[in-house]
Amino acid sequence: MGSGIYSIGVSALQNAQLGLATTGHNIANANTDGYNRQRIIQVSNVATLTGSGYVGNGAHVLTIERIYSSFLAKQVTKAQASVSSLESYSTSIGELNNLLVDDDAGLESALEDFFAGINQVSSDPSSLTTRQSMVSAAQALASRFQSLNSQIDAQYKNVNSQVQSYVGSINSYAQQIATMNKQIVAAEAANGQPPNDLYDQRDQLIGELNKLVGVQTTTNSNGSLNVFFGNGQPLVVGTTATSLTAVASSSDPTRLTVAIVNAAGTQELPESLISGGALSGVLQYRSGSLDAAANSLGQIAASVALAFNAQHALGQDLLGNIAGDAGFVADFFTLGTPRVVANTNNPAGTATVSAAFSDPSYSSDGTFYTNLTASDYQLDYDGTTFTLTRLSDKASWSGASIADLNTAVNASTQGPQGFTLSASGSFVAGSSYIIQPTRNAAQNIAVNATLAADVRQIAVAAPVLASAGTANTGTATISSGSVATGYTAPASGSPVTLTYSSSTGGFSGFSAYPVTVTVNGVETTYASGTVPYTNGATFTFSGISFTISGTPKDGDTFSIARNSNGVSDNRNVLLLAKMQTGKTMAGNTASFSTVYAQMVSSMGNKGSELESVLAAQQTMLTEAEEARDSVSGVNLDEEAVNLIQYQQSYQAAAKMLQIASQLFDSILEIS
Repeated sequence: MGSGIYSIGVSALQNAQLGLATTGHNIANANTDGYNRQRIIQVSNVATLTGSGYVGNGAHVLTIERIYSSFLAKQVTKAQASVSSLESYSTSIGELNNLLVDDDAGLESALEDFFAGINQVSSDPSSLTTRQSMVSAAQALASRFQSLNSQIDAQYKNVNSQVQSYVGSINSYAQQIATMNKQIVAAEAANGQPPNDLYDQRDQLIGELNKLVGVQTTTNSNGSLNVFFGNGQPLVVGTTATSLTAVASSSDPTRLTVAIVNAAGTQELPESLISGGALSGVLQYRSGSLDAAANSLGQIAASVALAFNAQHALGQDLLGNIAGDAGFVADFFTLGTPRVVANTNNPAGTATVSAAFSDPSYSSDGTFYTNLTASDYQLDYDGTTFTLTRLSDKASWSGASIADLNTAVNASTQGPQGFTLSASGSFVAGSSYIIQPTRNAAQNIAVNATLAADVRQIAVAAPVLASAGTANTGTATISSGSVATGYTAPASGSPVTLTYSSSTGGFSGFSAYPVTVTVNGVETTYASGTVPYTNGATFTFSGISFTISGTPKDGDTFSIARNSNGVSDNRNVLLLAKMQTGKTMAGNTASFSTVYAQMVSSMGNKGSELESVLAAQQTMLTEAEEARDSVSGVNLDEEAVNLIQYQQSYQAAAKMLQIASQLFDSILEIS
C-alpha cells in the first residue's frame, strides 16, 4: 500500500511541478510579443485491477499545450496585411500632398505670377522692362515645373529604394522561417512533443513578414509550414525558402519591381499579384497616385507650352517679324517630345517607335487647347494589327499600320489624344511599347533661349491690321482683324483692298478664295467673285478674319495690310493673357488652374480616403488582436489563481509522500 500511495504521490508532485513551471513560464512571457500561453494536459494513469475493483495509479502530464486559434490568427494576419499596406500608401501620399499644397512650392502662385507678367506687357507693349519681367516670370514658372518634377522624381527613387529594402527583408524573414521549420521538424521527431516556443517564434516571424507582404500559410504533417504570397506564389515550402529580387521592370527600366529567382533565372511578377503589406502599399502608391500626379503635372506643362506657343506664333515681334520671316521666333517655350519606352523583352530587331505632340486645336471662342490626357498608353503589335491602349481606362484603338492607327485615334468618338506616333524599321510580332506623352514635360519645359536673350522677339502685336478708307462716306466700321494658324499676311506695302458696290450689295477685291462669311453663327463659303455683305458679318480668307458692321456706301473701301504699327499693338499679348482663364486643356473643357486644382483635390481626396479606410482597418485589427489575445494571451490574474492551485496541489502531494513514508516506516518497525 505504501508503495502505491508513494508512486501516486510522486506523480501528483511531478504534475504540480510541471503546472507551476508552465504557469511561471506564462507569467515570465506575459509581455513577450507573439507568445501564446501554455497549459499542461493531465490524464489519469491506467488503473490496477484488484478484487475490490480498479484502483487508481495517479496521473501524468500528456503534453504541454499551446493555446492557439488558427482562425483568430488568420484574422489578425489578414487585418495586419491590410493595415500595413494602407499605412505605407497613406504615408507616401501624405508627403505628395504636402508638396502640392505648399504655396511656396506649388504651381498656382507661379501661374498667377506668369500671367501677371503678361498683363504688364499688354499695358505697355513697347517697354523692354515689362517684356523682361514677362520672361523672368515665365522662367520662374518653368523652374517651378522642374522643381515639382524633381521632387516627384525623388519619390520615384524613394519607392525604388523601398522596394529593394522590402525585398531584402522579405528574403531574410523567409530564410529564418525555413530555418525555424527545420528546427521544429527535428524537435518533433526527437520526442513527438510540440516545441511550443519554437512555434511562437515562427509565428512571430510570419507576422513580421506579413507586415511587408501579405501571406497565407498551410501546415505540413511534420509540423513545418508553407508560406505563400500573391495568388499562391510559394515563398517558403517546408525547409526551403524562395528568393525574391528587385529588378528593373521590362516595361519601364526606371522602375524597380519584384521578381522570383528560380533555376531559369528571374521571373518578373505583375505588381497586381502583390497584395497586402508595406510592399503592396508603395507599389499601389506609385501606380495609383504618383504616376497620376507626374502625368497631370506634365499635362499642364505641355499644355501651357503648346497652347502658348500656338498663339505666340500668330503674333508680330517688336522688330516687325511675323510667321515666315527669317528672324521670327514662333515658340516661346521649348518642350521636348513624349517619352516612349520599348519593352526590354521585345524581339530583337523590331522597330523604333517615337511620338510627337499634336498641334493644339482652336475653339470657336478663339482659344487654343490641347487634347492631352494624364494617362500612359501601351502600343502592341501582334504581327498584323497595331493596338493602342489608354491604360487609365483601357480604351483602345487599332490599325493595320502606325499611320492607320493615328487616323483611327483622331477619328474615334473619344477624340484626339494630343500626340501622334511614328516608327522606323520593321515591326516583329510580340513587340510592345509604353508611351508616356506627358511624363517628362514638366522636366523639359523651358523658355526659348533666343527670346530670353532678346525680349524684342516676343510676339506681342498682331501681324495684320484692318482699317476703313479715309474717304469712306458710309457708317460701316471694320475690326482690327485676327489671324489663325496657317494664315498668309499681305506683303509689306501691298494691302488687300475691299470695295463695296451698292449694285451688288457686296465686296470685291479679295486676294484669295475661298472666302467664308459668318453671320449669327452660320457660315457661307464663296469660291469667287463678289462676296455679299450683311451687317455684322465676319469675313475670313487666307487665315485672316475681320468683322464689318454698319452701312457702307458705294465705293467705300476697307484694307487689310501687314501691321506696320507693331510697337504699340497689344492684340496678340491680350490673347495670350486670355489663356489664364480660357479652357486650354482636356479637349477645351478646363483651364490650367482648374486642372491643377483637380489634381491637388484628387490627391487630397485619396489621402483622406486612405486615412478613413486605415482607421477602420486599424479598428478591425485591434478587435482581431483582442479576440486572439482573449484566447491565447496571458491573463496574469488567471495565472495567479493557477499558481495557488498548483501550489496547493504540490503541498497536498508532498503530504501524501510524507504519509506514505510514515506507513512504510511503520511496516519496517513491525518486522
